[in-house]
Amino acid sequence: MALQKPNRFSLVEQVVAQLESLIESGQWHVGMRIPAEPELVAELGVSRNTLREAIRALVHAGMLATKQGDGTYVCSASALGAVLKRRIRQSNILETLEVRYALEREAACLAAARRTEEDIETMRSHLLVCDQAKKTGDLQAYMESDIRLHQTIVQAAHNSVLIDLYEHMTEALHLSVNSLSECALHLETHQSIHQKLVDAIIEKNAAKAMEAVHAYIEKVKGEIQRELEEES
Repeated sequence: MALQKPNRFSLVEQVVAQLESLIESGQWHVGMRIPAEPELVAELGVSRNTLREAIRALVHAGMLATKQGDGTYVCSASALGAVLKRRIRQSNILETLEVRYALEREAACLAAARRTEEDIETMRSHLLVCDQAKKTGDLQAYMESDIRLHQTIVQAAHNSVLIDLYEHMTEALHLSVNSLSECALHLETHQSIHQKLVDAIIEKNAAKAMEAVHAYIEKVKGEIQRELEEES
């Protein structure tokens, strides 16, 4: 998408909107250093001050980060994602699990009604990788596949708002799933619950799917609570 010269007031707001659109569309992806100031000024046809104000606004929103002497980088794919990241960093692991439960329970219910054959194939693929990682004892591979499996289930709900909210919680998902390596959650039990969840979605049984999510979250929460009690 080519940048366009703004033609209405306010110039700063229009520049912000264009830059934000580039980020949200993925043309400026997370981790990318954005073009240098002279290049953006020339393409937008605005003053340096206008561009700098727009960049400051996006830095304040958490979408961009400026590194002294290096440049400005994309650090979040959306303003919502940046806000959620800041909020999640202030929460504890149990609060995150409670939010995960709310989102994943509804996603499982919707997925049971809306899943496609392609969704089923993708879920089974991630489930297989989880199973292989469990057998080899590769905890890191298991955790990564676990996250992808849950993301696939949420995508199978085919609700764009729910998908966006869940995707923006990816960082928190890594934190909560990584905690499994610190507690005594057995992969065999974990994988068994996963299998029940996927089977229920395939069978279009929303009640069983939600029960599986409940069992999974409660199991993780119980292990973490025991660990916290041991540390106190």
